[in-house]
Amino acid sequence: MAQGENENIIPINIEEEMRGAYIDYSMSVIVSRALPDVRDGLKPVHRRILYGMQELGVTHNKPYKKSARIVGEVLGKYHPHGDSAVYETLVRMAQHWSLRYPLVDPQGNFGSVDGDNPAAMRYTEARLRRIAEELLTDINKDTVDFQFNFDDTLKEPVVLPAKIPALLLNGASGIAVGMATNMAPHNLGEVINGITAYIDNNDITIPELMEHILAPDFPTGGIIYGYNGVKAAFETGRGRVIMRGKATVETKSNGREMIIISEIPYQVNKASMVEKTAQLINEKKLDGISAIRDESDRHGMRIVYELKKDAVPNVILNNLYKHTQLQTSFSVNNVALVKGRPHTLNLKDLIVHYVNHRHEVVIRRTEYELKEAEKRAHILEGYLIALDNLDEVIQLIRDSRDPETARNGLMERFELSEIQARAILDMRLQRLTGMEREKIQQEYDELMKLIEELKDILANEDKRMQLIKDELVEMKTRYSDERRTEIEHNAEDFNYEDMIPNEEVVITVSHQGYIKRTVLTEYKSQSRGGVGSRGVSTKEDDYTEYLFTALTHNYLLIFTDQGKLFWLKTYAIPEGSKTSKGRPIQNLINIQSGDKIRSIIQVTDLNDEDYINNNNIVMVTRNGIIKKTTLEQYSRPRTNGIIALNIRDDDQLLNVELTNGDAHVVIASSSGRAVHFHESNVRPMGRTATGVKAINLGEEDNHVIGMVCVQREEATLLVVTEKGYGKRSFLSEYRITKRGGKGVKAMNITEKTGGLVAIKEVVDTDDLLIINRSGIIIRTPANGVRVMGRATQGVKLIRLNDSDKISSVEKIEHILEEDAENGDSLDSENTISPDTE
Repeated sequence: MAQGENENIIPINIEEEMRGAYIDYSMSVIVSRALPDVRDGLKPVHRRILYGMQELGVTHNKPYKKSARIVGEVLGKYHPHGDSAVYETLVRMAQHWSLRYPLVDPQGNFGSVDGDNPAAMRYTEARLRRIAEELLTDINKDTVDFQFNFDDTLKEPVVLPAKIPALLLNGASGIAVGMATNMAPHNLGEVINGITAYIDNNDITIPELMEHILAPDFPTGGIIYGYNGVKAAFETGRGRVIMRGKATVETKSNGREMIIISEIPYQVNKASMVEKTAQLINEKKLDGISAIRDESDRHGMRIVYELKKDAVPNVILNNLYKHTQLQTSFSVNNVALVKGRPHTLNLKDLIVHYVNHRHEVVIRRTEYELKEAEKRAHILEGYLIALDNLDEVIQLIRDSRDPETARNGLMERFELSEIQARAILDMRLQRLTGMEREKIQQEYDELMKLIEELKDILANEDKRMQLIKDELVEMKTRYSDERRTEIEHNAEDFNYEDMIPNEEVVITVSHQGYIKRTVLTEYKSQSRGGVGSRGVSTKEDDYTEYLFTALTHNYLLIFTDQGKLFWLKTYAIPEGSKTSKGRPIQNLINIQSGDKIRSIIQVTDLNDEDYINNNNIVMVTRNGIIKKTTLEQYSRPRTNGIIALNIRDDDQLLNVELTNGDAHVVIASSSGRAVHFHESNVRPMGRTATGVKAINLGEEDNHVIGMVCVQREEATLLVVTEKGYGKRSFLSEYRITKRGGKGVKAMNITEKTGGLVAIKEVVDTDDLLIINRSGIIIRTPANGVRVMGRATQGVKLIRLNDSDKISSVEKIEHILEEDAENGDSLDSENTISPDTE
């Protein structure tokens, strides 16, 4: 094809053209659409809507106008994009669950937290909120630069004066090209406190700022779970803040428990969350919930999860946090435009840029006000000169042929400027009265004072900063409210134990694995032989099997039948009253089905190397196998537990003791015999070893009932039979034998006493807690049990029904003194003297 004379074809490289075009496009998106300006916290569309509404006169004290009218104004004058983009932005600025401090006052259906769509713009109305007008205050005082709109017919502001720090208050989110922003909202009072602290001390650190600005404050409330993400976001501009809904547990009249959700995480669709939860229940991924209801109304949010009969609220709640949007995260990414370029900003950067912007606004406003005041003062000076020479001025005007002659005459005669001369000629005759002259003089004096003040402000940076502070404090007084989002520090953030008193508690574990902790003072001291007090409410086929004391800060090492070890802090065990059943142990540790707790001991510290290397764990099995291992082998907690002892198929772990390496080991069997040897007779073994023989049981139905590791010189050995007989004997009564022998007689076992069930190391100051299978507990001082010979039968410790038997015995090393009238009554018929036995 022939080339035309007027054609000018320029060959270009398509790769370069695409690169250049894409860069232009991306910069346009970054600067003109997706990212907020660090100064006023607004994107162009938000800024144009607010400015357009003010120009339209839709302020907080004027009637509402149709949203379609506002959208049309903004589209036609400033924002040449789709109407839906403008209306959706307008809607979001009106939603109290989207913005911490909404900028638009809505009337009509503007959507809901359930994700419902707003009504069409022709049905809804809107006007500015008063707080939005603070962003526009002084915009007509040359405080900010203006630029031409898209068709160069009008001017629009490049940025707003922003009397409030909108970027920190409402945050922002947007996806640009190659970058994104996601900024969290904050509490106005806290932010202003932080800004004033920075103004007072420009060298303030971020941790010091965080004493004022605690954390993000989301419009939907909820809980910030953990502080590390907040700290990272404040210090670096990037961080992950974990949010949780606010939940409480209520009990219905029928005893069933309900979890009530009153607040949900920010940006979570409530209806979608409820629907997803119901779906998980139907798929059996969530258990323990019998019904879900959304009872939210105009008074507030209320989502009800009704629980099944045996469900544990804390467990259900943790599963809801894990599997549903009741717990979600907000990924902070503080990217904003600084002088037209995107920057990632930390907390102090945001404050610095805002204060610098306000400083510039104050300077420009003061300069404008000074210029206007000087203009007015100049005219008033002319008035005063004219009034001082009134007759001459009137005569000059009367003698002039036209206004121009009069003006020139005034300028020459009284050395006035053209502006002053024009003002005198335009002055009304009423201004010539004496009263009007006084007013002019008064106005002039006040203007001169104002001019001095304005000049002083311009010359003094401290005064300008004080002015910024005063205006911010005014904003705080006018708009500040309480923080909505609570902050809950988790274990990663601080030492949770510091919040818990280190007190002695009683841990109770039932045969079927229900566990609880009870304050020790709930158990009253009784005399030996009393009927006991009701201790534990258990099922008919359940009874309390283990009962011991522990300190709340200590670790509990939980050993099971099959030789597994689990770790648990004492305070992690749910608290219950003396009569409560407790919670299933499976809710606290990952114990396998079919396995059950066999022994629990407490240790003070697993991080102290001296402690863990100089203390041993000594274990004995029902079949008489003993094993000793250093505590260091068991000092690294694992969620799923570890193998503590290799157990043979026909055996089970029975007893575990913590020793210091110099203990005397006494192991007793149900037949009433006991073997006594020094701990050093058992060599230390590896964690998974099986162990060595401790006692020769002989008879088939004979088995080990317990082990004590005596470490106190004054200690005596208490032995108790299943039918309630017991006695104390000195350790010296038990001669030392070889490990693996049959041992010596610990008690004279008869049909009347029943077999041995417990052996304990006690001293006179100890108390005893004796518990039987029906749940009756008696507390009695150890010194009420006589010290007797090794081969005697003992005395009766507790009255039992014919079908009842003792389940366990535990010692308490601190006696709690109580008035006799507070204790349970003593049944003298139950007190049996050893002489009568």
